[in-house]
Amino acid sequence: MKALYTDETVTIYQAYPDRIADPALDAGTFVSPFLPVRMTWIKPSFLWMMYRSGWATKKDQERVLAVKIRRDDFVWALSQACPSSFDRRVFKDHQEWRSALASRPVRIQWDPDRDLHLRPTDSRAVQVGLAAEASQLYVRNWIRKIRDVTPLAREVRSLVREGDLLAARTRLPAERIFPLDPHLASRIGSTVAGP
Repeated sequence: MKALYTDETVTIYQAYPDRIADPALDAGTFVSPFLPVRMTWIKPSFLWMMYRSGWATKKDQERVLAVKIRRDDFVWALSQACPSSFDRRVFKDHQEWRSALASRPVRIQWDPDRDLHLRPTDSRAVQVGLAAEASQLYVRNWIRKIRDVTPLAREVRSLVREGDLLAARTRLPAERIFPLDPHLASRIGSTVAGP
């Protein structure tokens, strides 16, 4: 798993329509009409977010926000997570997995990460789903800063369309392998534990 991070923060991405993005940018956190009682998915891979949102062109995903959260809170979310699908490396059987799925406030889903053409790569990107309890913590306590990176999405997309991949690559956030405790990495089905 790669992310843009410092010793104190991790940057994750979400895509929303104007009616949610604008109030969030004004308030510095998510406010109405955002509903923290619903599952909230956060994504540390910029290019995976571009794939998911179609470079910020899909309906209700026209604005891409970079949300800087506390690193400790991100690690807490991972520590409370259950993979969204059964993984025999993590659970002894389906019953144990279903029990964890029902009781834990966070979901983890692994997908192929994406390249500049939004094609799948050999590395995996993580999506972190925050159920009501975790989503409310996210909105109330974790967020340090929200930026609108929709212009960046459009700029990178234009460079890719022009065939200037070198320039496009230099505009990308400087994501690197996020270091995880080996036990935690195993619990969430990550294949890379260290830096």
